Amino acid sequence: MITKINSVGLTGIDGFSIGVETDISNGVPQWDVVGMPDTAVRESKERIRSALKNSGLMIPGKRILINLAPADVKKEGTCLDLPIAMGILASSEQICIDDMESMCFFGEVSLDGVLRGVKGALPMAITAYQNGAKQLFVPIDNAREAAVVEGIEVYGAESISAIVRHFTGEEPISPTRVNARALFDSATDKLPDFSDVKGQESAKRALEIAAAGGHNILMIGPPGSGKTMLAQRIPSILPSMTFDEALEVTKVHSIAGRLPKNMPMVVNRPFRSPHHTVSAVGLTGGGNGTPKPGEISLAHHGILFLDELPEFRKDALEVMRQPLEDGTVTITRAGGTFSYPCNIMLVASMNPCPCGYYGDKNHDCSCSPSKISSYLSKVSGPLLDRIDLHIEVPAVDYDDLGKKSTAEPSSEIKRRVDKAREIQLKRYAGTGIYSNSCLTAAMIDDVCELDSESSELLKGAFEVLGLSARAHNRILKVARTIADLSGNEKIAKENIAEAIRYRSLDRKFWT
Repeated sequence: MITKINSVGLTGIDGFSIGVETDISNGVPQWDVVGMPDTAVRESKERIRSALKNSGLMIPGKRILINLAPADVKKEGTCLDLPIAMGILASSEQICIDDMESMCFFGEVSLDGVLRGVKGALPMAITAYQNGAKQLFVPIDNAREAAVVEGIEVYGAESISAIVRHFTGEEPISPTRVNARALFDSATDKLPDFSDVKGQESAKRALEIAAAGGHNILMIGPPGSGKTMLAQRIPSILPSMTFDEALEVTKVHSIAGRLPKNMPMVVNRPFRSPHHTVSAVGLTGGGNGTPKPGEISLAHHGILFLDELPEFRKDALEVMRQPLEDGTVTITRAGGTFSYPCNIMLVASMNPCPCGYYGDKNHDCSCSPSKISSYLSKVSGPLLDRIDLHIEVPAVDYDDLGKKSTAEPSSEIKRRVDKAREIQLKRYAGTGIYSNSCLTAAMIDDVCELDSESSELLKGAFEVLGLSARAHNRILKVARTIADLSGNEKIAKENIAEAIRYRSLDRKFWT
């Protein structure tokens, strides 16, 4: 008897449909799995054989042939254990499943028949729904995550035996319910607040601009000036994620196996801060087999904070250049090409020299010119070009430290940021652009029109500072954001002047 069980697999961030076809026929007892299975799928035979036996179910002493369709696409992982087991049970008539076409199964099977959760439950559940599945059977550990998808009944089972009892009517499984939108709307993570930061008003202004336009920013200053403290508070002024953004972020974290156990969805913008020893693969993604998302993708729709930027491996920093420009990491392997989203706000910090006190009025620098040059050269010009704002964060004055905190809270800054983002969303409606940082070169001419005075000012800065064409465009984007914060439709001369100031710092250190 031939049966077909619907299942799903993963390729990159998206799922794809898999048909698990099972044929049990007379002949020499043997068990074959065809359809480009990887090692984990081939080993499923032994897991399922033991699971069925220990669950009190029969293993047919016949020829069993499992075909994974489409046969020309590689199947990886342990998520096909459950559908293969269900196919054997249905083909051997140990269970009767009505309306099998409307059901989908995935999950790993342990030797005692208990179901184990798998990575990527959300994107697989989305694929199942898109392919017309009405009911989805998964391990109980994956049930809440899969139930985030509206329009499909999700049944979380503890074991194969539990699923069998469900279909025999002995002990029906209740569907798992998750009100994803209510969960999303009620998110109230307490974030570090800018009211904690004393002084550094110019740095706060730059960070507000960066948040309002989604711009990358580099902070340069001596040890203890508050660079890390400032960076950690940026999430508190960023616009709240939309529901669609939250789904995208959750998909990435689900595939990477980074979702909290009791949290089926990521509801706050990610803040990733990898250690400077991270490899290029750890930063951008890769690894053996199917490439996994790296830190830059785990920070999708959020912040990637690189503290002590020159201490990172140069090869790791350089491979970020294209993803920062495109908003996507594309990894090509022999098994195919995989893409992961990485629309991020890059926040980086660094000392101006190895000892940290080059240019500091309160401390003498102990570094030789050659050491300073070697240290700064670890950050390449092309990477600097992709960072919109370069700001200096000086040591905090004692007078500022001694004052009682009267600094503006994050809520007030966020209110202005939200207003600027609303202007941008309205301006770019229907284009797929959500902030000024994402503007294409073709769009810049339309939305960053300058009057003659502003144009002359920018031309002078371009020649004096030796800016690249990319830096020129980034000044225009930042100026556009500054104008949006002020509520101005047109970019004024003072907006250009402020934007230029955020690009001129590299001349102080890198020339």
